[in-house]
Amino acid sequence: MTIDPVKLLRRLEWPEGFLDADDLEASGWKPVPFQSFVLKVHSRCNLSCDYCYIYEMADQSWQNSPKVMSNDVIEQSAARIGEHARSHGLSQVDVVLHGGEPLLAGADVLARVVTSVRRELPTTTQARFTVQTNGVLLDKTMLDTLATHGIGVGVSIDGGPGANDRHRRYANGRGSHDDVVRGLNALRTPSYQHLYQGLLCTIDLSNDPVETYRSLLAHDPPAMDFLLPHGNWSAPPPGWDPDPSHTPYGDWLITAFDEWYDAPVQLTSVRLFRDTISLLLGGPTTSEQIGMTPAGVVVVDTDGSLEQVDTLKSAYEGAANTDLSVHSSPFDAALRHPALMARQIGVAGLSETCRACPERNVCGGGYYTHRYREGSGFLNPTVYCSDMMRFITHVRGRVTADVNSLSSSAPA
Repeated sequence: MTIDPVKLLRRLEWPEGFLDADDLEASGWKPVPFQSFVLKVHSRCNLSCDYCYIYEMADQSWQNSPKVMSNDVIEQSAARIGEHARSHGLSQVDVVLHGGEPLLAGADVLARVVTSVRRELPTTTQARFTVQTNGVLLDKTMLDTLATHGIGVGVSIDGGPGANDRHRRYANGRGSHDDVVRGLNALRTPSYQHLYQGLLCTIDLSNDPVETYRSLLAHDPPAMDFLLPHGNWSAPPPGWDPDPSHTPYGDWLITAFDEWYDAPVQLTSVRLFRDTISLLLGGPTTSEQIGMTPAGVVVVDTDGSLEQVDTLKSAYEGAANTDLSVHSSPFDAALRHPALMARQIGVAGLSETCRACPERNVCGGGYYTHRYREGSGFLNPTVYCSDMMRFITHVRGRVTADVNSLSSSAPA
């Protein structure tokens, strides 16, 4: 039998082969149930963004995936979500319709997913449905379906025309900005405004942070988030500098943060900024980008395969795989996968560098996807370590100064 040397190397990279569910449970660890279910209802996209982790990076398995989630996979996924909710007594679950571009699946498929999941959930479990879209297919017909079934809408856009269209283009090179704005304008009309969840923006160092933030504000988002472009120690992100004194992404975030923080009236919530402040004050976080909250997300691909967070596809071929499927396995089986356990065991899942870091509980080692280094796996700080330290230290200084000012001015 021929042994694939690449696969052998992966088995030697942390956490594969290093973490055992039985050993962890014997020591008192208990897995945290999934509460967020990402359903890949369509595996293709109508844009050709050059930074896309699905189509442009290490894992190209999308080419072998069914284009649309079948009725059978929808029903099995819904049954598994219901099973998981009953087994763990979940009061709420989040179901994210994703892709590719999920709206390519069509209104009927989206409606079928929501109807099936709601049917399978126990009456004690509430479901919140969201679709994350590039926005270009948001027309009246689609929005009517989303409104009928109570599906919230998050839209990806990277700023104004120049900023967005540098990367977010059609396959023929035409920019998508005008079409996205057209969809956003439809979403923001009184009939559909209640569906509007917010905006996602991937940082490009070429785009001015203040100009980017203000261009996003022009769409009146109830919330937004800035995402670091995917990269790791073996495939660094654009503009990354190995010199720890150079922190281009941290500097970008600081400039945007100050614009947001100094506003006399907060016009929107920025998740990364809000979560950083919350963590500094001893509160929780709402995403895996930052902090130590156990991972609670599982992905179902169009063929029913269970995957870890799909951004892992930026690391290497098969990085998101669990070798499980909704046809044969409950979601509890995925909770025993080494990479999912690594994202649930807190400090024990961090590198020695991160464990000793004074900002450990705030940074949380950074986003798991960004920790990968060929040979050692994910037992590393994030490739954005210096940037995150710069950003967190700055936010800590701003918040501490304001807390001290409030304390000194409070009546005795």
